[in-house]
Amino acid sequence: MSETTIAAPAPAPAASAPAVREIGIIMNGVSGRMGYRQHLVRSILAIREQGGIELPDGSKVTVKPLLVGRSEAKLAELAAKHGIEDYTTDLDAALADPRWEIYADFLVTKARATALRKAIAAGKTIYTEKPTAESLEEALELAKLAADAGVKTGVVHDKLYLPGLQKLKRLIDSGFFGRILSVRGEFGYWVFEGDWQPAQRPSWNYRAEDGGGIIVDMFPHWNYVLENLFGEVNSVYAQAAVHIADRWDENGEHYTATAEDAAYGVFELEGGVVAQINSSWTVRVNRDELVEFHVDGTHGSAVVGLFGAKIQPRNATPKPVWNPDLEDTHDYDADWQSIPVNDVFMNGFRQQWEEFLISYVEGTDYEFDLLAGARGVQLAEAGLRSSREGRKIELDALSLD
Repeated sequence: MSETTIAAPAPAPAASAPAVREIGIIMNGVSGRMGYRQHLVRSILAIREQGGIELPDGSKVTVKPLLVGRSEAKLAELAAKHGIEDYTTDLDAALADPRWEIYADFLVTKARATALRKAIAAGKTIYTEKPTAESLEEALELAKLAADAGVKTGVVHDKLYLPGLQKLKRLIDSGFFGRILSVRGEFGYWVFEGDWQPAQRPSWNYRAEDGGGIIVDMFPHWNYVLENLFGEVNSVYAQAAVHIADRWDENGEHYTATAEDAAYGVFELEGGVVAQINSSWTVRVNRDELVEFHVDGTHGSAVVGLFGAKIQPRNATPKPVWNPDLEDTHDYDADWQSIPVNDVFMNGFRQQWEEFLISYVEGTDYEFDLLAGARGVQLAEAGLRSSREGRKIELDALSLD
């Protein structure tokens, strides 16, 4: 009887690793608080550490940062701390190097436009903090330069990615509010003067000559929040105030504030929605979060912050009666229902970075571009003008034409 030999099955071919594209990113201004914490550590390094972003075709895109700044010692310290190979104080050399495809800007506002012009001239894709410039004229000029050069641009719209505002967006999209009537926003906290306790914001924030002021800082945020959730801003009336003029800088030296530390704004939106937003660095917090938006609609209302969100539908709305002669013992807070946390929200800065990188790789249009950034500068400029002139300012539609 012959012996039959059974061949062992051939080994399955090893699964090939997904293709990975590495994108070099010039990161200018990472020694600052926002550039370091949110953009470098919580966004770019987090993307790198997870092995990149998976694309629909199964491939991946990852990132390689180049740190740029004025102090070589600080850059070297950051690079060593986070295992980053590349850093330089020479922005021009970085922009001339084809290894670096994206220029990311986290500089103070006064220095931003000059650097963005250089990046546009070098043909780099741009991702930048806001405000994009010190004036609307300059912001529009940058947007047009980028468009003419065929340069893709992105502007940080971080507040849209807050868990609370993402919950608010879902409420709007679901029709929960019915017709939205009004929005009331409260933002701010007490920033110490710097004499008996150090201030928790840089002193340049209170000097107009250095690009400071809460209107320039916050109105660009309010513009993209309002236009993306409720409708474009048609007009603004704002009252700016320097509530505390005497402040002390990082060296303990006294200076006189020349930029407003509070602003009270009323914004008329398309569709008839009225928004009122108070922004202040001279307010002691008596709310659940440092920023809260109260939205009222015909069918329901909501109060949302950075993370939390609570709602009150019309069929669960109490019927108060005004009577100043009797103590009102009704617990109005108990009439609100918290929205459950039924999703995992990514850090907002990182989420937008990932969306921008995917858009860059796939060559799709990106709506939060330099023109969107210019609209934020427009609102800030109009707010300052409104306060100076004591009147409502209408906003013109912007275009690249």
